[in-house]
Amino acid sequence: MSIKKKLGMGMATAALGLSLIGGGTYAYFSDTAEATGSFTNGTLDLGINKTTIVDISNLKPGDYMFRDFQLSNDGSLDMKQVLLNSSYEVIDANKDNGTEDFGDHIMVEYLYKVEGKENVVFRKTLSELKNNPIEVLKNVPAGKKQIKFTVQFKFLDNGEDQNKFQGDSLKLKWNFEAKQKDGEAR
Repeated sequence: MSIKKKLGMGMATAALGLSLIGGGTYAYFSDTAEATGSFTNGTLDLGINKTTIVDISNLKPGDYMFRDFQLSNDGSLDMKQVLLNSSYEVIDANKDNGTEDFGDHIMVEYLYKVEGKENVVFRKTLSELKNNPIEVLKNVPAGKKQIKFTVQFKFLDNGEDQNKFQGDSLKLKWNFEAKQKDGEAR
């Protein structure tokens, strides 16, 4: 055998030996395990049984009216609080109200019933409520149905001339906003 063949054979043998040694270092046992998870969000769903709480015409100073409605927690999450956001628009029929706001003359006495007793939540004029959210409920559990409310509206008779409000109308909008309870470790 020539020296070239011996060298070539030696190199081939060395390469084969190295590949067997290298291949052997990659041989091992293995196993796998899989874990999954899921996240499902709850729902916050405030229900109300009426879209129009009050619709009165031919109102005069001293008139008052009671109206009922119900709120409910129709979602799967507990509510931390329910806020009332109140706004309104006055349509001045005779354009003679000047700087006076008809909302200053409509008093809201907001009552709600708890176990057969009426508790006053607040007593304010519509102008005091405007753009001033107020809490009407707190800690409402998921699935709580029929939280009954009674509200009294009164056109205040201030004993003065209120002729400037004749023919005026006020379009009231109440927006109830539910807030979720704070997050917690789970």
